[in-house]
Order: sequence, then C-alpha cells, then structure tokens
Amino acid sequence: MFFNLEANAGWQLLGWLLVFSMLVLLNEFARRTKIGGIVCFIGIPGALTIYFLVMIIAAKAGAGWAQSNWTIKYMNSWFHYAKLYAATIGCIGFIMIKYEWGIGAKKWFRPFPFLIVAINILIAVGSDFESGIKGLLALKAGGDRWWLSSEGVYLYGGWWNWANGIAGLINIACMTGWWGIYHSKKKDDMLWPDMTWVYIIAYDVWNFAYTYNNLPTHSWYCGLALLLAPTFANAFWNKGGWIQNRANTLALWCMFAQVIPIFQDFSRFTTYSSLYPKGFGYADMQHAAQVGQMVWSNGEAVVANPIPQGLISAAALIINVIALTAIIKRSIVQKKNPYTNEIFTDQKDFIEAMNRAELEA
Repeated sequence: MFFNLEANAGWQLLGWLLVFSMLVLLNEFARRTKIGGIVCFIGIPGALTIYFLVMIIAAKAGAGWAQSNWTIKYMNSWFHYAKLYAATIGCIGFIMIKYEWGIGAKKWFRPFPFLIVAINILIAVGSDFESGIKGLLALKAGGDRWWLSSEGVYLYGGWWNWANGIAGLINIACMTGWWGIYHSKKKDDMLWPDMTWVYIIAYDVWNFAYTYNNLPTHSWYCGLALLLAPTFANAFWNKGGWIQNRANTLALWCMFAQVIPIFQDFSRFTTYSSLYPKGFGYADMQHAAQVGQMVWSNGEAVVANPIPQGLISAAALIINVIALTAIIKRSIVQKKNPYTNEIFTDQKDFIEAMNRAELEA
C-alpha cells in the first residue's frame, strides 16, 4: 500500500471522491464560460492575494491572530505560493489564447503553454532537489534522512528525490509541438493536440512521485485526485484540452489548500503516505516538530518506509526516458524538429483533438 488507510478509511475514501468530483465539476465551470474563467482565475486569486498580504504583514508585525492563521502556520512555504501563482498565470494565459484576447491571438505567443508548464515543472524539480540535499545533510548530522520543512512536516530525502528531479527535467523535453496550439471551434478550450497520452502518462507518474516524495501528508489528494481529474476529462470528453484541465484544477486546488489546509492536515479526511508508520498522524507530527526530532510522543524514533518513494521515483525516471526515446525516434523517422512540429499526428488522441480545433483560414 502506498497510503495509510486507517480505521476511518471510509472517510478517507469519501474525501478523495469529493476532491476528485469537485475538481472535475469546477474545471467544467471554469472552461465552458468566460465568466467562469474570470471568476476562478482573476476574481478569486485577486481576493486571495489581498488576504495573503494582510496575513503575512500582520504575522511579521507580531499579531497573534495572524500568526495562528491556518495559511501562515501550515501553507506559508515558497513552494505553495509559487505553484499557486504559476498555475494561475498559466490559466489566464490559456484563457487569452482560447478567446484570442490581446497577445493571446498572436502567433508568437503560442509557445506560452510550454513556457508556463516548464516553469511549473522546474519549481517542483527545485523542491525535489532541495529535499534530496536536506536529507543528505540530515543523514550526515544525525544519522537519518528526516528533515523538518518550514511548515512543520518531516520529510525523508534521498536518492529518490534526485531520480525524480531528473525525470522532471526529462519531462520538460517530452513536450512536443510547442507551436501547435489552437482554440476549439466552440472557443471553450485551448487545445494542444500533440500532448497525447504519451506525455500525459509520463507527466502524471512524474508528478505523482513528486507529491509522494515532498508532500507525503497531502499526496492522497494533490497526487492522486488532482492528477486524475484532468486526465479523466481529457480521456472522455475533452481531447486535446488536458494541459488546460491540468492548469485549471491545479490552480483551484492550490487556492483551496492554501486557505483550508485543515482538510488534508488534521481532519477525519487526513491521509498520510506509507512513508510514515500506520497510526502516525498530525498530533505525532506536531510533537516531533516541537521536540526537533522525528520521534513518537514516548520518545521512540519513527522508522521511515522509503521503499514506495524509491519505486515510484524509479518508475517516473524510466517512463520519462522511454517517452523521450520514442519522441527522438519519431522525430528522426519523420525528419521533423519535435518542438517546432507536431509528431504524434497519427495517434487517435491527436486526430480527435484536431477535429475539435478551429484552424486558420
């Protein structure tokens, strides 16, 4: 098992279904209408920015009410803000492309989706490498790989972080057809037809490994549910729109998690990865953070189970190498640059996506 489904497994499964379902539904609201996209990716982030600034400034000024705020206590690391705003900027850019607003109508803007996805991946790669480095430093200093994040969560850094970080860099190279960006005939989607199942699988496995390695107390939701929601939509009714689905659901989830972290941190829905032993929960994590050692309340050391981390990270690296190899082979056979040209034009996913695309006259 990759996750510790405890005695309250029914609540944990319900929580997963709720997150998955709401992300699918909110993505449909955001993508199908202009007002939905504006509300979700301009209105709400604008209000949240004011909220974040007020809380950060007040907390630094010593205000107790701000220092005890959920966002400040549990979601105040550089990574969470970077992901939220990078994803939101991506969503706004995608809206501009599909409605041909401003620079969104310009040909030179078409590689924007590649650029913003690459930035998002690099943020995660940096976080993976950070965990690998801090795990090594912790091993040298104290004899184990546990290290305490800025949000009071003990992570376990090792070679798996380096393997998955490299997989992320390879995943950037697996994005093909940067200029093959279209809007749908209904103008409800930005389409990237060359981003077929080959890339989607490589990305999903890599990103799940990232969340499992670096967000082990959240990956039940931000790993499985969040990744499967856009993939599900792309598979059944929104061919070619996967990257738009991914950006939408990621931004929406980040907003929710940034403001209401208790849902995944310390509620009946909380689900930890099997890096931690069964029975280890939020109260134990708080105790460990307070004493500065990864120990149970009785002082006994917590023994990590890094095997799933290693397996998932190795799978991510292997799958991304295979995907890139296939891309190189295709580009050689077709005598095409895989980044300025589309190379998966024979695949069913590509054909179905292009049938939805509005082509230039």
